[in-house]
Amino acid sequence: MLGEYRIVGRRASEIAVSIERAVGSGELEPGRVLPPMRELATELGVNPNTVAAAYRTLRERGVIETAGRRGSRVRPRPASTARGSIRVDAPPGVRDLGEGNPDLALLPPLHEALAAAARRYAQEPGLYGRAPLDPEFARLARAAMDADGVPAGPLAATSGSLDAIERVLAAHLRPGDAVAVEDPGWGSLLDLVTALGLRPLPVALDDDGPLPGEVERALGAGARAIVVTDRAQNPTGAVLSRRRADELRAVLARFPRTLLIEDDHGHAIVDQSLHPLAGPTDNWVFVRSAAKAYGPDLRVAVLTGDSVTIDRVQGRLGLGPGWVSRLLQHTVAHLWASGAIDPGVVARSYGERRDALIGALAGRGVEARGRSGMNVWVPVQDETGAVARLLHAGWAVAPGARFRMSSPPGVRLTVSGLTAADIEPLADAVASAVGPMPARSYG
Repeated sequence: MLGEYRIVGRRASEIAVSIERAVGSGELEPGRVLPPMRELATELGVNPNTVAAAYRTLRERGVIETAGRRGSRVRPRPASTARGSIRVDAPPGVRDLGEGNPDLALLPPLHEALAAAARRYAQEPGLYGRAPLDPEFARLARAAMDADGVPAGPLAATSGSLDAIERVLAAHLRPGDAVAVEDPGWGSLLDLVTALGLRPLPVALDDDGPLPGEVERALGAGARAIVVTDRAQNPTGAVLSRRRADELRAVLARFPRTLLIEDDHGHAIVDQSLHPLAGPTDNWVFVRSAAKAYGPDLRVAVLTGDSVTIDRVQGRLGLGPGWVSRLLQHTVAHLWASGAIDPGVVARSYGERRDALIGALAGRGVEARGRSGMNVWVPVQDETGAVARLLHAGWAVAPGARFRMSSPPGVRLTVSGLTAADIEPLADAVASAVGPMPARSYG
């Protein structure tokens, strides 16, 4: 059944690691059937419940799947936990604060940028064999990164931040490897890690970003990669401070083989300075997308990093979609060059709404967090009850379960659709739904 490979271990964790290691090395191939639990328990000399616990862990990590009497087998394709399905649909008459979309009034009109891209295309049609990066797009992206202190490195373009992160993880990791992720953190990223057959290790954070001790614990436990949000952390709004960045670089220096991925999706909608972490590790990537500032349908992100990683990403991209549409690259480059938005105005608009809501909640004895970006995180004791009561009061919010692993319950409110007149009624509704909470860190 398993060929030459022999599963070992006396405890559930040891058995799970033994199977994961074989999957990662390729000794157990996708679709390979695992021994029945009682049969393996007899072979290992352990209680069947121990094997059942190991298999359950492997299912939760997306390594294996179980199909009733047909038994358990190594997953033939990536798993998907679809945290996005943990949502509350806003019925008619209910304000939707849960989707996480930007304020349409702050997004630039696209007709001139698209027309400019079309004119450029008429002169230089996009054909096979052309360079994957538009020179002007690359020049503007690199100049902006230089201004923010991002280390020099080759560039690549992907279809958004998540596409970039997936390609980087796949370039270095194998199923069963562990990835340190922020908790609470971006639900789509948590889904992605599981879908790739990787193991997420939660890292608690506060308003200044991931806690150094938590990062050291995760890397010491074997995490081969870490994903950090520099600004506008989703869902808490945390911002990596200069001091915290220094502390995290010191931790990373002790684990130089860690793959570091930085996500700066908040670029152009925040007014806090960037403090990049890149430098202490051999492999690193810095990702910046256009979605939040210029529109979610502009599926363009630019990334830089060490030459090995970017070469692997670009090479694999060439065997799939080939390149990100140069028409989209031209469009984004035109938006950048023309000053289509004023980042200061955008950041101030979101900041005023966040600060007003957080202040109104504080006046009602409710803790809330949100230093940057468009979201406010409110810790709650009863997440399901709070969501239901807010829905009854006319407000749909995002359940914290979309973003959490082991951190305490909470709800996320996106402020982009709020007006000044909404703040007090919303604060009243939140206070009534959640009640006062004792102060605490996210972890």
